[in-house]
Amino acid sequence: MPLPRSGDLLRLTRAASVQFANPMLFRVIRVHDWPTYVGWVWLDGYEINSVGEAVERRSVFVQIDGLRPARRPGPDPRSRNQPSVPPRRSAARCRQP
Repeated sequence: MPLPRSGDLLRLTRAASVQFANPMLFRVIRVHDWPTYVGWVWLDGYEINSVGEAVERRSVFVQIDGLRPARRPGPDPRSRNQPSVPPRRSAARCRQP
């Protein structure tokens, strides 16, 4: 995987670092350019819960090759901006007196 970008949603597992024995969803805020070991990087971001809400800001030190993209949890946030379509109504019939 190439370096993540701001806004990317990642699934962090043991493949990224031993600290993630329990996998975690992580939304990237920033990728630091700090000098470190080859193949490793510092990321700032938010831990994401199962409904897609940010629950804690974190800085993590991970192996780039261990990073995996994740699917968005919960409803797609883009759908909230879609105009709602009112239900179709049948044509009203007027009664003749």
